[in-house]
Amino acid sequence: MSGRVDPFAILKEPTAFTTKPKPEKRVEENAIDDIARQNNFPSRQAPKKNAPPKRAQRRYRTGRNQHLGIKATEETKARFYKATDARSVPLGELLRLALDALERTGVSS
Repeated sequence: MSGRVDPFAILKEPTAFTTKPKPEKRVEENAIDDIARQNNFPSRQAPKKNAPPKRAQRRYRTGRNQHLGIKATEETKARFYKATDARSVPLGELLRLALDALERTGVSS
């Protein structure tokens, strides 16, 4: 007899495993909303804001490739877009037309 203890003796017999209990079924979200409405419980969710309507994209092949970033008021921006939509021209073309008209009046230097 060697007198040594076998460190792997506990591994020779498999451990009894048990299965996990099934999780409880969750209540559907709309059922919770219905119960809250019936009991006059207000929602903490902020009301959804109506998104402003998207305007149609303007895509023109004009050869213009220079960016002109300017600051303008919301009213000026709306007027500019309204003018381009009325004439069915790109934004750069409307700017060119406006500058041409300004030069014809002799106001610009």
